Amino acid sequence: MENNFVLDAELLKMAYSQGIFPMAEENQQIAWYCPDPRAVIPIQAYKAAKSLRPIINRGEFDIKINQNFKEVMQHCARPRSEHDGVWISPALITAYTELHQVGFAHSVEAYQNGQLVGGLYGVHLGAGFFGESMFSLVSNASKVAFHYLIQILRANHFELLDTQFINDNVLRYGAIEIPREVYLGQLKKALKKKCIFELPENL
Repeated sequence: MENNFVLDAELLKMAYSQGIFPMAEENQQIAWYCPDPRAVIPIQAYKAAKSLRPIINRGEFDIKINQNFKEVMQHCARPRSEHDGVWISPALITAYTELHQVGFAHSVEAYQNGQLVGGLYGVHLGAGFFGESMFSLVSNASKVAFHYLIQILRANHFELLDTQFINDNVLRYGAIEIPREVYLGQLKKALKKKCIFELPENL
């Protein structure tokens, strides 16, 4: 994609519907990606780690959605270490927040004592959820947020969970790589269906 564009909600929707997503480079310029192979997490194949189940059962975190979307993004934008690059720029935060405001981006948030301590965000089109990033200020907070993301996607009959690139973080959740053409076929199918993004009442 060319760089002579206005980065806004409509451009993001168009890009994701074609399998393309943006990342900011060190100079704050926006680069666009459609990797081959593509990393996805099979929604029905996910199983919570044994070590996580007691934490979930004890209800150590209060889980909410879409209460502090921009704050979640801001936490995700902070480097994890001095060697970490930052690919979430202020311009991306503005554009995704706009996308959230019109109902096509969501956050899953973990709270303790009323404080936001972990979470994740992503884009929602049709029956697809496109995971972007997660953060954790307290041990296991992002893992629990991801667990509830899966429950949301299952309960509301989502078909595709895109995680873009393979890495150790997504491998722990069951990510696999598929050829780009296979991904684009799954994306096309998912876009034909409508799903809502909401917490099931029994969670």
